[in-house]
Amino acid sequence: MKAFDMMLTAVICCIGITVCTGNSVTFADQTGNARGGEEGMPEKNIEEVLKEHTPELMSRPGVVGTGQSLCDGQPCIKVFVVKETPELKEEIPDTLEGYPVVIKESGKFRALPRK
Repeated sequence: MKAFDMMLTAVICCIGITVCTGNSVTFADQTGNARGGEEGMPEKNIEEVLKEHTPELMSRPGVVGTGQSLCDGQPCIKVFVVKETPELKEEIPDTLEGYPVVIKESGKFRALPRK
């Protein structure tokens, strides 16, 4: 349930119902827990990097969420935007602390009604 709770918090955060706490959505398994030591490996695990950078990314107009995923079999960070614009492509970095960043146009997130 922890992953679901984190996802729900991130979605609620992203649609503006509550204040963003820096929690991130996990879209992939835990393969992103790479530690430094090998050449080219990030120093921090992907969850730590997301927790640190999500508030800054979410402060940009048009960004509605962040998450971790796999890109070409490697851990990456996805930044979800309402609409991909040249301005956002320029503002959002290509990498964060060694992890590739991918911009994904998702439209607005909204909570589903409870049944």
